[in-house]
Amino acid sequence: MKDVKTAIMDAAERRMQAGGFGGFSFREIASDVGVKSSSVHYHFPTKEDLAAAVVRRWAEYTSKAIDKELEKNPDPVRAWTRAFRGTAMSKGRVCPCTVLGASSRDLPREVAREVKGFFKMCLDKLVAEGLSPGNAAKLLSTITGALVVANALGDALAYDRATSDLVHQRKPG
Repeated sequence: MKDVKTAIMDAAERRMQAGGFGGFSFREIASDVGVKSSSVHYHFPTKEDLAAAVVRRWAEYTSKAIDKELEKNPDPVRAWTRAFRGTAMSKGRVCPCTVLGASSRDLPREVAREVKGFFKMCLDKLVAEGLSPGNAAKLLSTITGALVVANALGDALAYDRATSDLVHQRKPG
């Protein structure tokens, strides 16, 4: 079995994908992992600490996934659309940062800061890859919005329908 800390973060991530910050308690996480609630508190003293750690981990994962996609295809629009498509087609089907971003004004300060950091990291990477700040914001809004729509409809292919114009209007390479 994975180490307990990772299992706790995995369980919190799944619950955050389904219900945002309010969608989990330490008791539920402990039950999901098969440990006592005190074990969750040992690794993450507060719910805010746990949520912030999940967001940081997701940001790192996303950054690496984007870099991997860019190695296959240097076109940032195609790479980002494809990387986020992986999330749409996954079991969780939505980025926890996207879920939390919709309610970021109501999040605890530390969690909101991490969510803001995720979106800033995404925008900064897109600009570094050659997109204007406006086009970077437009692309990120489209792909994260497509995740929300696909999740709300329970139809992962809605992501493809929402993003198809992005990739089909681009010239290869």
